[in-house]
Amino acid sequence: MTHRYLPHTPADIDRMLARCGVSRLEDLYSDVPEELLFKGEYDLPSEMSERRVRDFFNELGSANRQLVCFAGNGFYDHDTPAAVSSIISRSEFLTAYTPYQPEISQGTLQYIFEYQTMMCRLTGLDVSNASMYDGTTATAEAMMMAVAHARKRNRVLVSATMRQGVTDVVATYARYHGVTIDIIPEKEGITDREALATMLAEGNVAGVIVAQRNRYGIIEDYTGYAELCKGAKALLIMNCIASDLAVLKTPAEWGADVAVGDAQSLGMPLSFGGPYLGFICCTNALIRKLPGRIVGQTKDSEGRRVFVLTLQAREQHIRREKATSNICSNQGLMALFVTVYLSLTGAEGLRRINAQGTNGAHYLARQLTSTGKVVLTYPDRPFLNEFCITTTAPAAEIIRVAMQQGILAGVALDEHRMTVAVTELQSKEDMDRLTEIVKAL
Repeated sequence: MTHRYLPHTPADIDRMLARCGVSRLEDLYSDVPEELLFKGEYDLPSEMSERRVRDFFNELGSANRQLVCFAGNGFYDHDTPAAVSSIISRSEFLTAYTPYQPEISQGTLQYIFEYQTMMCRLTGLDVSNASMYDGTTATAEAMMMAVAHARKRNRVLVSATMRQGVTDVVATYARYHGVTIDIIPEKEGITDREALATMLAEGNVAGVIVAQRNRYGIIEDYTGYAELCKGAKALLIMNCIASDLAVLKTPAEWGADVAVGDAQSLGMPLSFGGPYLGFICCTNALIRKLPGRIVGQTKDSEGRRVFVLTLQAREQHIRREKATSNICSNQGLMALFVTVYLSLTGAEGLRRINAQGTNGAHYLARQLTSTGKVVLTYPDRPFLNEFCITTTAPAAEIIRVAMQQGILAGVALDEHRMTVAVTELQSKEDMDRLTEIVKAL
């Protein structure tokens, strides 16, 4: 089909109006008071031909600079297999959205079920929702889960090694829900465990939120954290990078009650800022506090495998003031995207992708430090594909100069610190070019 969208013809409109029992489009608004109706002319540009519209948007798109991306900080420039875009653009997926009628929504319900299954396998936890807008709001929703679970306790502790954007969103949610956020200090790039123990002992803590990996790219050791939280009757919430879970200890293995984060690293293009996909997985004990949709598997009257929405007394169906979440819609297409991506890459593919990024990051770290202009901020801390450097030149200046040469060098944390990330998309030549730029400053 050449045209993806064909507007209604005058005859189509006449038939629809006749079915509605009116003769004009204006009659559909007859209950709107006359004084509220707009009577001026709309300030709209003149129409364009289809070819001109395409040219117009191509011209707009050409203004976007395609840079070699070493920026990370929670969002990473991964490859998207061509098959993913082809599959998710099929009309049956593009048009399937709200799965409230299971008898006509089995395809949509099945891929949501498969998505949930894959996320549970990545995190090691019992149940997954489907899904949230992004990783930051998913973390904020998990904070609200902890408070709802604790009932009378409204204090949540957030590690200082959490990415700042996540902490800011959590704090915004907390402010308008009467939740107190306290920051657990960091020590040499990781969460200060002794400080956490002291803060938990002070009481009134509903949940503890930590990052794996953290804002510096460091893989933290959370041994004993679950026991500390359990002793204080607080939930342990772990914010994760989804692709890392193919090679790191899972949140369940750390003893976390809830795992949250963004699934963008599972092949989603950065797209200048989205759309992305937040995930929440939790233990069975918390399933009734879990926001978003949950699809379950059952059998119909003839014994066939079928899928349905489960635990539907949720925000879509109950009074607002009793809702557990403000999420009333899932990222259906993005959940499908992740499902297709994981189906194609598999566990071994994810491990190889992680290995490529890790090998590249360690190579680049060695090259940058060899210039004498950079040192690893935390040289003794383990990292995968992202690391923090301290620079002699201002971090913003490195980023500015590199951008002029077609490279997005990283994310500045402060005047002389920045994080740099490597995925399977940056070549050795790209890393050597970045090294030469830093060397010349």
